[in-house]
Amino acid sequence: MTTSTSSTKQKTIAIVGGCGHVGLPLGMAFAKAGYHVHLLDINAQTVAMVMGGKMPFVEEGADALLTEVLASGSLTATTDTSVLKDVGIVIVTIGTPVDEYLDPSVGTFDAALHTIIGQMSQGQLLVLRSTVFPGVTDRLGRQLSSMQKNDIDLAYCPERIVQGESLHELTQLPQLIGGYTERAGERAATLFKSLAPTTIFLRPVEAELAKLYANAWRYINFAISNQFWVIAQEFGADFAKIHSALRQDYPRMKSFARAGFAAGPCLLKDTMQLGAFDHGSFVLGQSAMMINEGLPYLWVQQIKKTYDLSTMNVGLLGMAFKPNSDDVRSSLSYKLRKVLILESKKVLCADPYVQDPQLMSQEDVLAQADLIVIGTPHDCYRSLAFRQPVVDITNTISSTR
Repeated sequence: MTTSTSSTKQKTIAIVGGCGHVGLPLGMAFAKAGYHVHLLDINAQTVAMVMGGKMPFVEEGADALLTEVLASGSLTATTDTSVLKDVGIVIVTIGTPVDEYLDPSVGTFDAALHTIIGQMSQGQLLVLRSTVFPGVTDRLGRQLSSMQKNDIDLAYCPERIVQGESLHELTQLPQLIGGYTERAGERAATLFKSLAPTTIFLRPVEAELAKLYANAWRYINFAISNQFWVIAQEFGADFAKIHSALRQDYPRMKSFARAGFAAGPCLLKDTMQLGAFDHGSFVLGQSAMMINEGLPYLWVQQIKKTYDLSTMNVGLLGMAFKPNSDDVRSSLSYKLRKVLILESKKVLCADPYVQDPQLMSQEDVLAQADLIVIGTPHDCYRSLAFRQPVVDITNTISSTR
């Protein structure tokens, strides 16, 4: 009887930060895989939305799955932290903040974790899925021992999903497993084998670095393309044509990214976390930040060479940080708007995915703007007919002129 009860408990999960971009798709995936999942979140409004069957953000395939797992009773959302003590597995997906110097706020994350651990009981599995500063998992393991909670198994299993495609990629990508102990690693691997095709074992610090490396790699790749775009502008060359020519039938250049905004909540933050871990010696990452974060200003300077912005109403289409998404976290389109406000007669902004009272309708922007700038190349813009000139650094809009 005891064994059966224990086995049942191991099929129950509480996800802290469960209604967020990482936690909610993960919770739905585990619910579909046969676990009973509690989504724990401090935002009561979002919890109510999820329990009402409505996704709080755009995620491919999520609307139908949310309805399915709510109807089956395998998924619930709550603000009640008492669920932490009654489950076999606790997964932490809360964001890891950085301070004004772009260094990780370890104290803030520590405080949140200690609150969580205070509600946990012996024998549970604690999985950190948030991006953390290298060494945090081992440090937390030592703290668990000093708190006489060393029977809580601890593992770091980083999230590596492209936002918006989580449900698909969770079942397609290998899962990195960094167990603080061998037993913790095995328990975490058993958990994620219900989703992932492969599990790969690393030491916790190696798994932590792997997560940071992945995002820093992408961020630096974008910076390289953006720097090349700037050089092409200086020579009056068409970067898009160069990019296309280099990639055509030439496999070694397939990873050559298009120029454009490199934003979102992770790429810059994780690159800077890696720099802080390396005691400020990650010069390549710091240079990438200067290039990518400076791109809105450089782009406007290029536009000014052709157009007298001071006499023009400029329409900015696309405010999300990536195409076909409603997520505006760290979007450089908002920085571009600030620069354009200083240079233009008026700036008009729209995005069909983003709910923001400061935005106008797309129809009004197209009717009033003298010049269109594409901030985020949503697919829906490809079919638009523009009466005014269009500036699009990514060259993805067919009517760019």
